[in-house]
Amino acid sequence: QVQFVESGGGLVQVGGSLRLSCTISGTSGSTYTIGWYRLGVKKERERVASSSWSGATDYASSVKGRFAISRDNTKNTVYLPMDGVKPEDTAVYYCNTPLGDDWLARWGQGTQVTVSS
Repeated sequence: QVQFVESGGGLVQVGGSLRLSCTISGTSGSTYTIGWYRLGVKKERERVASSSWSGATDYASSVKGRFAISRDNTKNTVYLPMDGVKPEDTAVYYCNTPLGDDWLARWGQGTQVTVSS
């Protein structure tokens, strides 16, 4: 059973930094595109960033230049360093792999990021 476990969230001040981690179990993450998603106060899931198996990355316009997704395939882990955080970055962050209309794994617990002003 494939699982994604998110960690690294916390309380951070505006302009501060955090690094989120997504550890994959049950499969090799190196063969998949893995994305970070967040669920904020509007309760709408937003794709934040993604990293393809080939190394290509993509970002939501709201985080471009501030977040930088990376992956360590030897640790089966995908990271999301967040710099220059803003109050609107406050959300629960999740990782997963889209498979058409479905997802590779059930959604995990996520990790809460709260940005204080």
